[in-house]
Amino acid sequence: MSRIGKKPITVPKGVTITVLDNAVEVQGPKGKLTQRVPSGIDFEIADGDLVARRATTDPALAKYHGLARSLVANAVAGVTDGFKRELDIVGVGYRAELKGKQVIFALGFSHAVVFDVPTGIDITIEKQTHITVTGVDRQLVGQVAANIRRLRKPDPYKQKGVRYTGEVLKKKAGKTGAK
Repeated sequence: MSRIGKKPITVPKGVTITVLDNAVEVQGPKGKLTQRVPSGIDFEIADGDLVARRATTDPALAKYHGLARSLVANAVAGVTDGFKRELDIVGVGYRAELKGKQVIFALGFSHAVVFDVPTGIDITIEKQTHITVTGVDRQLVGQVAANIRRLRKPDPYKQKGVRYTGEVLKKKAGKTGAK
């Protein structure tokens, strides 16, 4: 049995869970998520907790047991607390500005880069160089943050670009002078 798959998911107050055929629907104070579940993994509510069970003892199904439990646990955490990723923009003249549902970046290119904010994601910008991406879906929050970082990855020589807050970069040495 999967150690992660065996753990029950505690359901906080204010969260309602509906178990469907191949999905689990989670509704809470921050929103509503529907998480698809691999066939052969069943969820049931027991003693106020949500438990993942395998339909058979097939070893091929065992690899999805912990995965399904983690995905549903992330959905429960998302509708109660939400998820957040923070990014920093480093570089002279590099900044971001929020206009409606678009973020306009000045990243040292000859043109401004326009990034459309997907539905379900909130972006806040503090002091033009610190971006906070929040939402209820963990996968979507991480993907949006990765897409923003990809607009201008941190340069290994001058350390300029968009990076995650707290990300440690290895600085490369440039060319040495002529001898």
